[in-house]
Amino acid sequence: MKKTFKQFLFIAFFLAILIVPCLIFVQNGSAATTPGIMDNLKNTSNNAGYDASTNELSLATIAGTAVKAILSLLGVIFVILIIYAGILWMTAGGDESKVEKAGTIMKNSIVGLIITVSALTIYTFINTKFLQK
Repeated sequence: MKKTFKQFLFIAFFLAILIVPCLIFVQNGSAATTPGIMDNLKNTSNNAGYDASTNELSLATIAGTAVKAILSLLGVIFVILIIYAGILWMTAGGDESKVEKAGTIMKNSIVGLIITVSALTIYTFINTKFLQK
């Protein structure tokens, strides 16, 4: 337990070291100081001819992207669980408890995968028919 906690702290610290500089460098500069990176990017996009009013993401777009990413991740997890159950079944060596455990994992994973794929299909249908302009 102690080793797992140390690994968690190490990973959290490592990710913090990677993420914090990104947050610092993206800060906007004020009018009194030098312009920030975002101001420079907006100036570059204006000089290139892009419309600055269309570069903002709407809440629906952000939420849709998050939902799609979560459902995709769940699909991958269920496929990995199915593979794990298959390996567990093949390596059971005639042990009924392992075979029963593998069968239960596989059934639950298939049901979860069906639900996830259905949810992703419903989301895609709603997104293409009702939310797209």
